[in-house]
Amino acid sequence: MKKMKFLVLFLYFVFNAKGIAQCDIKNRVQADGSMIYYFEPAVFYTTKSKSLKINIVTDKENYYVALQPTPFPEKKVGKKIKDDLIIHLADNKTYKLVHYDTQYRRNDSIMQVLYLIDNKDIEAFSAYEAVSAEINMKGTEFVRSYNFKLHKSAIVDQLKCFLKKDEN
Repeated sequence: MKKMKFLVLFLYFVFNAKGIAQCDIKNRVQADGSMIYYFEPAVFYTTKSKSLKINIVTDKENYYVALQPTPFPEKKVGKKIKDDLIIHLADNKTYKLVHYDTQYRRNDSIMQVLYLIDNKDIEAFSAYEAVSAEINMKGTEFVRSYNFKLHKSAIVDQLKCFLKKDEN
């Protein structure tokens, strides 16, 4: 009986802690004084030569996919990135996200590119895993393609947290 109670209690904490961690929304004040909300980036793709971290960012009006590619071009070249992101979801459809901003953070040790999720696509992004993406990285190579292997549901999970929070 003691073992059963312990098991139930253990499972409760494991699943409850997992639920809390998934909705660990952070915030930061921008240079213009506006507030943004975000999650820590999740690794979607990694090899010895390149990696890609992704997270969702919102200003409470719009939702953005934030990409942190490695390696990334120097600031002078990276600021010229203006092309849209092509992303494929598990619904077998292709989505085009409009380039919003390219930022260099933490003393230029991180490059982050923000792409606006069209309001009509929010439902799909909150329901279907990300499968792959193509990004035009000026100054490095013509187009980088990523077939996601890791944390493919991170966009879905993060959007669900934001949308659930916005309902309350």
